Amino acid sequence: MYRSQLAISSCRILSHAYFRLVNTRPFVVCRGRNIKQIPFNDTSLVHGFRTSHNRAAGVLYSSMASGGEGPGTSSPKPYKYSNRLSKERSPYLLQHAHNPVDWFPWGQEAFDKAKSEDKPIFLSVGYSTCHWCHVMERESFEDEEIGKILSENFVCIKVDREERPDVDKVYMTFVQATSGGGGWPMSVWLTPDLKPFIGGTYFPPRDTGRRPGLNTILLRILEQWQGNRESLESSGERVLEALRKGTAIAASEDQTPPSGPDVANRCFQQLAHSYDEDYGGFREAPKFPSPVNLMFLLSFWAVNRSSSDGEEALQMVLHTLRMMAVGGIHDHMAQGFHRYSTDSSWHVPHFEKMLYDQAQLVVAYITAYQVSREQFFADVAHDVLRYVSRDLSDKSGGFYSAEDADSLPMFDSSEKKEGAFCVWTAAEIRELLSEIVEGATGGATKADIFMHHYGVKEQGNVQPEQDPHGELLGQNVLIVRYSAELTAAHFGLDVERVHEILASSRTKLAEVRRARPPPHLDSKMLASWNGLMLSGFARAGAVLGDKALLKRAEEAADFLQKHLWDDSERKMVHSCYRGDEMEVEQIESPITGFLDDYAYVVAGLLDLFEATQEVKWLEWAEKLQLKQNQLFWDEQGSGYFCSDPSDPTVLLRLKQDQDGAEPSANSVSALNLLRLSHLTGRQDWLARCQRLLAAFSDRLVRVPIALPDMVRGLMALHYSLKQIVICGQPDAEDTANLIACVHSLFLPHKVLLVIDGGTDGFLHQRLPALSSLRPLQGRATAFVCQNFVCTLPVTCPEELRRLLLE
Repeated sequence: MYRSQLAISSCRILSHAYFRLVNTRPFVVCRGRNIKQIPFNDTSLVHGFRTSHNRAAGVLYSSMASGGEGPGTSSPKPYKYSNRLSKERSPYLLQHAHNPVDWFPWGQEAFDKAKSEDKPIFLSVGYSTCHWCHVMERESFEDEEIGKILSENFVCIKVDREERPDVDKVYMTFVQATSGGGGWPMSVWLTPDLKPFIGGTYFPPRDTGRRPGLNTILLRILEQWQGNRESLESSGERVLEALRKGTAIAASEDQTPPSGPDVANRCFQQLAHSYDEDYGGFREAPKFPSPVNLMFLLSFWAVNRSSSDGEEALQMVLHTLRMMAVGGIHDHMAQGFHRYSTDSSWHVPHFEKMLYDQAQLVVAYITAYQVSREQFFADVAHDVLRYVSRDLSDKSGGFYSAEDADSLPMFDSSEKKEGAFCVWTAAEIRELLSEIVEGATGGATKADIFMHHYGVKEQGNVQPEQDPHGELLGQNVLIVRYSAELTAAHFGLDVERVHEILASSRTKLAEVRRARPPPHLDSKMLASWNGLMLSGFARAGAVLGDKALLKRAEEAADFLQKHLWDDSERKMVHSCYRGDEMEVEQIESPITGFLDDYAYVVAGLLDLFEATQEVKWLEWAEKLQLKQNQLFWDEQGSGYFCSDPSDPTVLLRLKQDQDGAEPSANSVSALNLLRLSHLTGRQDWLARCQRLLAAFSDRLVRVPIALPDMVRGLMALHYSLKQIVICGQPDAEDTANLIACVHSLFLPHKVLLVIDGGTDGFLHQRLPALSSLRPLQGRATAFVCQNFVCTLPVTCPEELRRLLLE
């Protein structure tokens, strides 16, 4: 996140002046496979580099999406300790419910206690699939001595960052500014009025070399609190004031957005500079999928098709997506993508799977299919949707948040290991695929063919530097090493036969894998991430003409409306939870929606409307946008705050200015406002989009690579959206053919409307000009309009395609 250098320097000086135990080293990504230092000014820091293993209590034994216990499990032992977190529904908070620490959830009860007892607050933030969060729990929060110090001298608050992203963003901003890095677990000490005065990330329980342990830090903080409190409080206040100024994003009254083409060209050049020509992707290891980069490059290509830069942008995307799909980051057995790769070749992943990754990658792959017409990309998109439908779907229609990286190697194992659910020894594969393949060179077995194709080695295919803790010793992470054609030639078989052998082998191994102890499932359901996944199903269903995918998208929208929309308050709710009986549950005081919830759900509803032309989804999107404007818009500086600025417990009014693992909600909102202005005729929302983009002008001009998704919005504003209106009977074949033509093309700057020639209804009320459009000679007819001017109508899909590609 951008801050002025003065603000950063001030924060660091203030921090070190009053307490020298802050961890001042650069942010370190430690995940059992790779350790890499990331500089403070790295633009991928905020969302990209999350560490993740899990040692959550409880193991799921039936299908991963249904939970439950299976054979061989024993009744849980009675707990020695219990705290207030046992009443929560967040999987992360529940993992800490039996620590010897008097934990509170974030809320008024904890704040009141801190004020009444005049104690400092210890705030610990993490998430349920975070490795180092659980290391710190095991080492420190399960330690009775440390638990006693914490409980007697501090008010201890535990926060799930996915449940309360507003709290996380505020204090992570403080930690990054004062220590030069950030990550999870995050540890911050606050005054009773919630102002931070010191913070860091992971701390060992005891002193290790020159690094102080948590025990020492707690005692020294107490000493400072009792003897130097005034200095701590005043220094903390100065840091906050510097952050308020340094994080401010605003547009002057007469400011306009920067030039779309200029910013887009600069963003392309910055991405091209960091592009890996060998394996695709950006930067060196650890390497993240970065769908926001890929979608920008596809949009850049769409308006620069005939230029060398445009062609280069397209090849960067297609090569990256191919290499990811054949790499170990792609789960070749159970589908879906892991969080990131620990190496530059996409081979050894961090095995966690996140819903938001699946959602955005579906859109990237289905868009690549639109552009290239290569079935390979459509197959990968369908592959991801199959995984989400099977393993991350709730019967209510919602989607779960994540699957952990760690699991028990065997049911009687006492310790989880990363990737245990996913990896294979050569001996296992040889035993399971021992059948000799008739006609294969040298009497090869199915195992020989499978191992050759997927790079399986007798001694394992994971290099020691990728496995410093020896968890993958002798194991293999499947990665496609040869094309089916080369594998066929190697064994003297035809290509179709090789495809059959590989498919049947994968099926057999997948059955065996399902019998292993599966990883922890975070069954929390978030409005924001469900909105992203809604887009994935809607976009793929529209492009592929797949009614089953569109039906699943509508089920997700129904879920959002039923469980995460408070109709009485006319507000979004951020989260809900899977109950013990597989029903959807809500906590006593539901968490109200944040900007991400509104922006992502609006985008998903707009995608669903264009895919189905069900007007109810457009109507709800308009209502949500109205509420978003009311709750989060900055009337003085323009743009949207991340959370309700009237909340007194959130000390910084932040506007997210980075597209990372998830796009900034301001970036998504820019496109939402543009689309809605053309779908509803609200010209004031077009003006609002312009003011939003103007507010981020400095960031867009200087480092557009930090906001590639917002650059897409800036490009859409510059080139203006086309309104494609198809007038015909909704169920008629000629209407369907014209709609299919539109969906077959990647058109980043368009909206689609289908009308039946009537003059009533929501669309005609919002866009009166639609009433003048009629089918030609009783045939479905397409009109392409832009800047209030329409081309001559066409009735032939080929003519429409030519018109749209001009």
